[in-house]
Amino acid sequence: MFDIQNYTSFVLAVLVFQLVPGAGTIAILNATARHGVAVGLAAVLGTLLGDFIMMFAAVAGLAATMQANPMLFQALQWFGAGYLCWMGWQLLRTPVNTAHASQTEQSSPRVYFRQALTVSLTNPKVILFFVAFFPLFIQPHASALTLAVMMAHVTVLSLLYQAGLVLVGNVVAARLKALPSARKIATRLAGLALIGFGLKLAANNR
Repeated sequence: MFDIQNYTSFVLAVLVFQLVPGAGTIAILNATARHGVAVGLAAVLGTLLGDFIMMFAAVAGLAATMQANPMLFQALQWFGAGYLCWMGWQLLRTPVNTAHASQTEQSSPRVYFRQALTVSLTNPKVILFFVAFFPLFIQPHASALTLAVMMAHVTVLSLLYQAGLVLVGNVVAARLKALPSARKIATRLAGLALIGFGLKLAANNR
């Protein structure tokens, strides 16, 4: 279908890729737990935009350029690791207030959109993943349109999964509000998870 080889396997592989938790997932769940569905969806849009840019860069050959220039690849990895650790540290040190959202928090959709976008863009391994992933399911005679269709599939499936994640996460967060310390614990765990992802990325960059 659409010159995509093993179409069913391609769709299943994309879904499995989404099920693997990563820094983007933590960013989406953190935004949802702190500010609700609207902010969670803003983080989803940031993640999707970042992933789309990475897919486009992979298709355009940026991955080959980065492989030819290891210093550029390492610089992006170090920047991404540092940014994840900084986000995690902010979650660890920021007081968690269960009271009504402040005036500053009301502008948070843009803040969490930018954070999720940055998390996605500072993981250069995403480019290499798509470079390795797409050729597995593309026919030798396929045109550029096939790659565009594959990118659209990844984006739509990611949107459906991540939007569902926001809805489920919002329900769970609402129920946890009955526990006074639940929000604080969840926020701190999210901070530790982001720092963990950052340190792992830094370790792989050595």
